[in-house]
Amino acid sequence: MPKMKSHRGAAKRFKRTGSGKLKRHQAYTSHLAHGKTTKQKRQLAKATIVSTGDYKRIKDMLYNL
Repeated sequence: MPKMKSHRGAAKRFKRTGSGKLKRHQAYTSHLAHGKTTKQKRQLAKATIVSTGDYKRIKDMLYNL
């Protein structure tokens, strides 16, 4: 049986934290920034943790991480 491969698109978008949680970057940062407040842009720049509803689906894609 061949080895399981991790989903390469997901592997580039998610990282593991030290405690094993999944970290992701936030959406709504790529364009139309002039319509957002400075506070919004600053908070969107920070990474956040994957929500519990999506966790299992993403964890299965990241087999080797």
